Amino acid sequence: MTTQPHRVRTRFAPSPTGFIHLGNIRSALYPWAYARHHGGDFILRIEDTDTERSSEEAVQVILQAMDWLGLDYDEGPFYQMQRMPRYREVLDQLRQSGMVYPCYMSTAELDALREQQLAAKQKPRYDGTWRPEPGKVLPPIPEGVQPVWRFKTPTTGVVAWHDFVKGRVEIRNEELDDLVVARPDGTPTYNFCVVVDDIDMQITDVIRGDDHVNNTPRQLHIFQALGAKPPRYAHLPTVLNEQGEKLSKRNGAKSVLQYRDEGYLPDAVVNYLARLGWSHGDAEIFSRAQFLEWFDLDHLGSSPAQFDEAKLRWVNAHYIKHTPAEELAALVRPLLDKDGIAHQTPDLAAVCALLHDRAQTLPELAQQTLLFYRPTAPDAAALEQHLGAQGKAAAADFLAQLTALHDWSREAISAALKSVLKQHGLKMPQLAMPVRLMVTGREQTPAVDAVLALLGRDTVVQRLEKYLG
Repeated sequence: MTTQPHRVRTRFAPSPTGFIHLGNIRSALYPWAYARHHGGDFILRIEDTDTERSSEEAVQVILQAMDWLGLDYDEGPFYQMQRMPRYREVLDQLRQSGMVYPCYMSTAELDALREQQLAAKQKPRYDGTWRPEPGKVLPPIPEGVQPVWRFKTPTTGVVAWHDFVKGRVEIRNEELDDLVVARPDGTPTYNFCVVVDDIDMQITDVIRGDDHVNNTPRQLHIFQALGAKPPRYAHLPTVLNEQGEKLSKRNGAKSVLQYRDEGYLPDAVVNYLARLGWSHGDAEIFSRAQFLEWFDLDHLGSSPAQFDEAKLRWVNAHYIKHTPAEELAALVRPLLDKDGIAHQTPDLAAVCALLHDRAQTLPELAQQTLLFYRPTAPDAAALEQHLGAQGKAAAADFLAQLTALHDWSREAISAALKSVLKQHGLKMPQLAMPVRLMVTGREQTPAVDAVLALLGRDTVVQRLEKYLG
């Protein structure tokens, strides 16, 4: 377990530029769990500086997905676009300290420079044309051009950090060019805003996808320029889809909320996601409380994790099986209501208790309940095959015993079944199958005595009489 010298503060900082998929939400789950494990704070920050692609709809999807999964945050949501005055204030500090400078190179000039570098088989990068240096004569400032502002990246030495996933990461400063930190209109750019936010929000640990690894050296330089201690970093390997491609909308990833709509339980999704890049021994199934007790950064995987929907369905089936019947009924009831299916009798909770181990999703469970609420006529050929003369006689005797029962219970029904089987020298399927067909219209159900007990005497007797005369 990693010990902390001070209060842990983590963050989830999504960009609201599209729907949020399971790979994205894992970057919320781990910092949330880390904060909860250490009794710290989890902050939600919306990085909406990409005004052309950001939308309020995407923000709401993020909030709904987190709420559904129970990823509660202690502070926020904070919106970067609402913090522009603060960013400009810090940018002025960097101007005054000489750590940023105006660059008047046009986009066309920059494109031409990159083409030249590529033709010379060089790494495309800004060449420092407008970077002030002692004794250097800068080009004449073009009229009517608003400059971008660039950060003076160190030109020698290395930038390094310990990554909880990757170990020590070291990059030579000469590999980096001077980062644009403000656009011509004065709007600060992503990497600069992130650093100011992490400083102001006192973030101690950044747990994010490894697509941000290239941003980290840039951000560390800005932390240093501002005289601030950077957070610790853990860059999570990519989540792959079942075809081995990066999990993304383009590659067929589904929105987190689609899993909610498809009948997955939030605790099941949290359990599955927790194992998608982290482990605690061989434990596959664990409660949310166990996850928070066990979670640390020392057991994050260093290899890409592969999403497997069949595995997720298996985990969901486990959670459905172990969810209290009343809770399941509350989740299934709206599905039945939506389809106009009356479900007053028998009790839906009792039905769910009988069927919970036969479904992998809530809609599957709702479909299973129709056995009790929407009977179907048996297939004539199947009924003829299973009933026969001997079966019909046994079924008639079974009906007579059911009619005479004083105690309508599973135990009493089971005793009646056994009595008739013994009387007629039959095996259980020879009586249970035709009874199933006559009462439910189906060849496969849970134990027939349990089904009959739930359906009730009147319903069972009425349906048997229909076929037995």
